[in-house]
Amino acid sequence: MHRRTFLSAGAVSLAGLSGCLSGGSGSYPMPEDGNTDGYPPKSAVNGAKDPQVDVSSLATTKQNGRNVPLLPVDDAIKWYKRREARFADARGPKQYETSHISGAVLSPAPGIDTNFDKDPVKNWSKDDRIVCYCGCPHHLSSLRAAALMNSGYENVFVIDEGFWAWHESGYPINGQNTKKAPDNYAIEGVTSDEFAGKSAWARHPDSGQNEATDIQDDGTYTMHLKFHEVTPSSTIVVETPEYTVEGSLEELSNGVVEG
Repeated sequence: MHRRTFLSAGAVSLAGLSGCLSGGSGSYPMPEDGNTDGYPPKSAVNGAKDPQVDVSSLATTKQNGRNVPLLPVDDAIKWYKRREARFADARGPKQYETSHISGAVLSPAPGIDTNFDKDPVKNWSKDDRIVCYCGCPHHLSSLRAAALMNSGYENVFVIDEGFWAWHESGYPINGQNTKKAPDNYAIEGVTSDEFAGKSAWARHPDSGQNEATDIQDDGTYTMHLKFHEVTPSSTIVVETPEYTVEGSLEELSNGVVEG
């Protein structure tokens, strides 16, 4: 099936956005502690006596041929307080720089074009325990985790409820604005059911923020966007394997995107 591109009424042209879907170029933003090991700052260690996490009982999500373990946020904090895992943020630079788990590194999911060439996770041991997270609550992070698993990393998890559950729990975070969570917008759409299991994407070209979700068996999808510094008039690009639609956030979040 040929891929199609559409513009919602009043949207700017895709040609005018050429090159704007990346998050920029250069080195990755650095964690506030200056390290690239992904471990929580040593000040976060408190000798917690929490029970050990039973990884054998964790639910999983299927992603790119891998069963990715879903780690509850209240178990993730147990590993965090004991510095027993490395943390990797699977979102883009804008979201990471605004707020992220303290000590975590930026390691974007496949499909996020950042033009960065120094993903710190590439230097980590393949048998280290790695916890990925995103805000969706776990689609981008499961894409990143599956890619790591397919590259030989043996001990990878994702935070089931996502970053905003960590944020709401008052667990350690850092960044330029750690106080407020962005507004939540839902974009619903439908594409051919032949693309079930593939990803639908929503992108904010001006800032490089991205969100994604699985396309369901009937071709439907729902994305929950928590993008920083966007308004109902902001331009959003929705991508599926079948089509690309561009329009304002208000237009795309009212009704069903069909291409």
